[in-house]
Amino acid sequence: MRQQFTDALKEAMKAGDKRRVSTVRLITAALKDRDIEARGAGKEPLSDDEILGVLQKMVKQRQESLKIYEDAGRADLAEQEREELAIIMGFMPRQMDEAQVKAAIDAAVAETGAASLKDMGKVMAALKERYAGQMDFGKASAAIKARLSGQA
Repeated sequence: MRQQFTDALKEAMKAGDKRRVSTVRLITAALKDRDIEARGAGKEPLSDDEILGVLQKMVKQRQESLKIYEDAGRADLAEQEREELAIIMGFMPRQMDEAQVKAAIDAAVAETGAASLKDMGKVMAALKERYAGQMDFGKASAAIKARLSGQA
């Protein structure tokens, strides 16, 4: 994945796409920060799944900022966030739709033998292991909670 970012940066620089250059640089800076943090803790550099986690966090930040800017009537800043969001999401795997998320949750619940809300952590861990970067775990968490409490 790291090579993808390097290639994207080179292409954007050649094309003179300033927004893409700055966004890819933001991504690489975030990854370097996390690598330095990991090295300080005696861990290896980030794996592809961990990189997807960083990207997912960046997407969530952009979505929150976008909402704030739209609510404040700052169309210029909102447009910048929209562009950055699109660029970051271009590096992520395709997101699962609701039916796929529900099926994945059902499979994870069956596999882990989860029967109550106490088992929610097991289900989340199984989903994060298999579907990093492919689903919104905030929404998945609510769906798991509903499923395990017998509401879905």
